[in-house]
Amino acid sequence: MSGYLIVDHYGKNVVPIPRYYIPERVDTIVKDGKTQYDTVFHKIGNFELTNQLGQKVSLDDLKGKVLLVDFFFTSCPSICPKLTANLQKIQEAYVKNDTLLQLLSFSVDPERDSVERLRKYGYDHRINPDNWWLLTGDKKEIYDLARHEFFVSVTEGDGGPDDFIHTEKLILIDKNGHIRGYYDGLDANAVRQCANDIAVLHLEKEKKRPGFLKFLKGLVSGS
Repeated sequence: MSGYLIVDHYGKNVVPIPRYYIPERVDTIVKDGKTQYDTVFHKIGNFELTNQLGQKVSLDDLKGKVLLVDFFFTSCPSICPKLTANLQKIQEAYVKNDTLLQLLSFSVDPERDSVERLRKYGYDHRINPDNWWLLTGDKKEIYDLARHEFFVSVTEGDGGPDDFIHTEKLILIDKNGHIRGYYDGLDANAVRQCANDIAVLHLEKEKKRPGFLKFLKGLVSGS
């Protein structure tokens, strides 16, 4: 009962709920003679790429999971090592609840980041491929996803040889495919907020699940 009360307390907007990003349109609904307006927010479209195990994977494979996304490349000497290290901390925080969260790292240098190279990178950085995919594929597709699905670049381009996207942003996606947060992946406080928001997104729909009660109690107690 005490566990349920903790969840109930935290589920009643006592903690801030991550907002929705990227409104696409406003629908008009007439109900009981009254006009209501409902904002429709962007939903990530399906894609199919290849992970570090050489498996063809898609967004449809991840239904029911919260996603945390970044864009990187294995030879990056600047921001990517710290991005990866901070994502490792989030992965470790969910190591006992690894079905709750999927991390997706899209290579922005897919022509050089082969499956073999991603596999080695994953091994060197202790990345668990069960819940953290390093993704490669067609550059134009990945750059189109970055610009028009995840909205991490304000520049336009064609995904050609001279096109390049480099961002420190982490993007949080809820179970329904909506963007619920952007975070500076190099900032410790922002990464901590991201980890908290992941828990809140699970709280939205799963607050009555016994397994999640145990997980949340651990968060609250700091264990």
